[in-house]
Amino acid sequence: MGNSYKHECPHPVAIPPAKPFIESIKSGIEETLFPDDPFRQFKNQPASRKFILGLQYFVPILEWAPRYTFEFFKADLIAGITIASLAVPQGISYASLANLPPIIGLYSSFVPPLVYAMLGSSKDLAVGTVAVASLLIASMLGKEVNPNENPKLYLQLALTATFFAGIFQAALGFLRLGFVVDFLSHATIVGFMGGAATVVCLQQLKGILGLVRFTHETDLVSVMRSVFSQTHQWRWESGVLGCCFLFFLILTRYVIGHLKKGLNPPSVSELAFGSPHLAAAVKTGIITGVIALAEGVAVGRSFSMFKNYHIDGNKEMVAFGMMNIAGSCTSCYLTTGPFSRTAVNFNAGCKTAVSNIVMATAVMITLQFLTPLFHYTPLVVLSSIIIAAMLGLIDYEAAISLWKVDKCDFIVCISAYIGVVFGSVEIGLVIAVAISLLRMLMSVARPRTFLLGNIPNSMIYRSIDQYPIADNIPGVLILQIDASVYFVNANYLRERISRWIYEEEEKLKSTGGSSLQYVILDLSAVGSIDTSGISMLEEVKKNIDGRDLRLVLANPRSEVIKKLEKSKFMESIGQEWIYLTVGEAVQACNFMLHTSKSYNPVTDTVEFDAHDNV
Repeated sequence: MGNSYKHECPHPVAIPPAKPFIESIKSGIEETLFPDDPFRQFKNQPASRKFILGLQYFVPILEWAPRYTFEFFKADLIAGITIASLAVPQGISYASLANLPPIIGLYSSFVPPLVYAMLGSSKDLAVGTVAVASLLIASMLGKEVNPNENPKLYLQLALTATFFAGIFQAALGFLRLGFVVDFLSHATIVGFMGGAATVVCLQQLKGILGLVRFTHETDLVSVMRSVFSQTHQWRWESGVLGCCFLFFLILTRYVIGHLKKGLNPPSVSELAFGSPHLAAAVKTGIITGVIALAEGVAVGRSFSMFKNYHIDGNKEMVAFGMMNIAGSCTSCYLTTGPFSRTAVNFNAGCKTAVSNIVMATAVMITLQFLTPLFHYTPLVVLSSIIIAAMLGLIDYEAAISLWKVDKCDFIVCISAYIGVVFGSVEIGLVIAVAISLLRMLMSVARPRTFLLGNIPNSMIYRSIDQYPIADNIPGVLILQIDASVYFVNANYLRERISRWIYEEEEKLKSTGGSSLQYVILDLSAVGSIDTSGISMLEEVKKNIDGRDLRLVLANPRSEVIKKLEKSKFMESIGQEWIYLTVGEAVQACNFMLHTSKSYNPVTDTVEFDAHDNV
């Protein structure tokens, strides 16, 4: 006669206490929208202190201004004047790139920096116009309205696009939806900015060669066709002087023109909310707003690391949004935190955002008194300035690094570059984001599964692909699922697990090894599971039972074990077949294999003789 015996888990897997549904939803929202816990500073504070802390939270200048010192001001004064010297030529150049009047570029370096100085959280970010956003505005709005034939309507649409960009940016910040910007990966930005820089440089051939007419298209083929179909119009003087970066050119007859003196005129009445082209303006605003956010937040975070302080991404979005809303009402177009200007600000020794106030003051003086001096600035000079700035944005070293580290990221990068150069800025952006999202969806829909083995002389189990020295356990197949299990990947995982089992059985048959008895699923990397995933496990169990095998689970996470318990799957598999670690699961399986004479998978019992040494 035999005796029945059940192997007990040395460390049973605990089922966490159930939370009320409302509390779970609240916890999930807080974790998603408030990972930095911005409310912790308000705890246990009197009402008056909470009011002050609230003002300081939404208007950061109120928090650091009381600690501002004269030593800081000296550093910010030098940095502000330095970036102002860069802001004037860049503002004029980028406005021309956006097909806007040059004075608009100067206006854009006055009001937005003042707004950012009050609301921004970065000490180093220098606010201004950027080439990529300028090019996007020219490309997208230029398809709707010809800036040469109808410059007033074009300007109105540019200001309207800036307004909606600001609304969109501020809304993302207020609603704590900053993770939207994270969909623009590093590889996407590298490729997109490189492609945009190439397109910008190609566009400057008009100024370098002294051409009067030029294509409004941005792709390489159209630009080359426009250049080489007008060889009789090339001005060799402009070409030679432009390539040599001689900024004192006075021979060419194409110049900026009149820049009127005075500060930013109000432009609320110029916002074209009733225009038939409003949809194009909204689309342009959202796309340029996302690009500007991605660049500005990334630049701010990059430089904050050098000084070991933290910037709040959501505050930055609110600051960008408010400065662009204010800018659209004061004759400014889209601004953000350009890398070149921020790098100069950082290297000049800035201490706080007061450097932006100094820059704005210097630009104000320029607007009031010095604008006539720029009347005869040659266009070839502006083209040379833009090309010099753009060459620094073609980060070939980053592309090479992407190739070495991650081939998929390199494909995203080069796709963005090719899409921009041979198509348009919108096409390049859409291609890069689409490939990135497809890659992300593929990783979710086709999660990896690994065959685990035992590292010799240890209780550690790792992937056999990564550690070839890891040993297989006779009679036991150990698989690890490397992602959460959802309806998207449930069918794939069921088929992949079945294939692992089939391949293992065939391998054991061909080698004459001991037959397969147990399948252990390591769920340590499965953060969550839905009902489709639970159904998948039930089907896997039925399949394994049909093969006279036993399914064993190891290390299910908190959310997973709760759902397995509520769905009755734990009752189906038996809690004694759920273990805290793979090592304990293997020990239990080995115990059964070495002591059992017969095993009944229905009753979860092992029959062995009384004289067996248990």
